[in-house]
Amino acid sequence: MATNITWHENLTHAERKGLTKQSGLTIWLTGLSASGKSTVACALEQFLLQHGINAYRLDGDNVRFGLNNDLGFSEADRNENIRRIAEVSKLFADSTTIAITSFISPYIADREKARVLHEKAGLPFVEVYVDVPIEVAEQRDPKGLYKKAREGIIKEFTGISAPYEAPKKPEIHLKNYESTVEESAQQIIAYLVEKKYITL
Repeated sequence: MATNITWHENLTHAERKGLTKQSGLTIWLTGLSASGKSTVACALEQFLLQHGINAYRLDGDNVRFGLNNDLGFSEADRNENIRRIAEVSKLFADSTTIAITSFISPYIADREKARVLHEKAGLPFVEVYVDVPIEVAEQRDPKGLYKKAREGIIKEFTGISAPYEAPKKPEIHLKNYESTVEESAQQIIAYLVEKKYITL
């Protein structure tokens, strides 16, 4: 870590909230590939923006085209991927934007580090477990990744040759094989309203 750097104070989060009239937070969607994380995240982002609430979606695939294009899928690279996203989502939340992340983020320890990072900054962190059985995810398999993993073409694939550690106590548990996309998004919205993170 560089030593010749200095943190520059600016507006506090409270001051930003007063100016933007909005609270920032991070909504962290986690689940298997093909669980529907990105689809729910898109629906949620669109709903919030349509209601005048500033939100931005950080998607696992999209981020690897830019910020994280130097990372592979080893355990160390997955850890670094999530560490960077935690830092970026914290910056969005501090700016009073609602950051919506949709990442497999398979390890409990990495998600907990993201939570602690937000809590230390006084920013809400809402973990959403987008839950589908592995059989359902494989049936969906829109990218053909499970098939390639079963054939050994893709190594270190979550749920097949690499572990997925499900959240033990997520703020929201979406059974995304029993609900529509709209119902799942509305479940998150209802939670945000209940906690007074947003007003509709």
